[in-house]
Amino acid sequence: MQTKPQSWKKGRGKLGVFQPLLGRWSARADTPMGPIGCTRVFAPELKGKYVRLDASWDMGEGVYQEMALFGTNAEGDVAFWSFTSDGKQSAGRLTDGTDLHPEALAFEAQMPAGIARQVYWPDEAEGFHWVVESKTKKGWNRFVHHHYHPA
Repeated sequence: MQTKPQSWKKGRGKLGVFQPLLGRWSARADTPMGPIGCTRVFAPELKGKYVRLDASWDMGEGVYQEMALFGTNAEGDVAFWSFTSDGKQSAGRLTDGTDLHPEALAFEAQMPAGIARQVYWPDEAEGFHWVVESKTKKGWNRFVHHHYHPA
């Protein structure tokens, strides 16, 4: 596994879009609840048919975890299935995120409160950015933004 991409160069095949993310990454962020830390580990899984994400959020008073698989769904589209330590789950598909960056990797999901998306894109100096946004009548409302660095 690489820990720092030399460039945001995608690999071969449908899951090649994850090549720049493979490895272990960490971010720190200030939030209304106080400072948090998050570690994300992306790794090939099941003979490369999937990419597994293990995310661990250190919220000061406890740890929140997510496990997700990215792969192709029955229709052949790149998709994800996410499960979290609070018992929630979500699923979605690859979508266009070029409104944020020309090389963005974006996923959209129908959530109980509406449509949400998560988007990854390269940082010019090191690592990558990750955001979570909800869709509104006026566009996208961002409520999480992290800058990840090699861990």
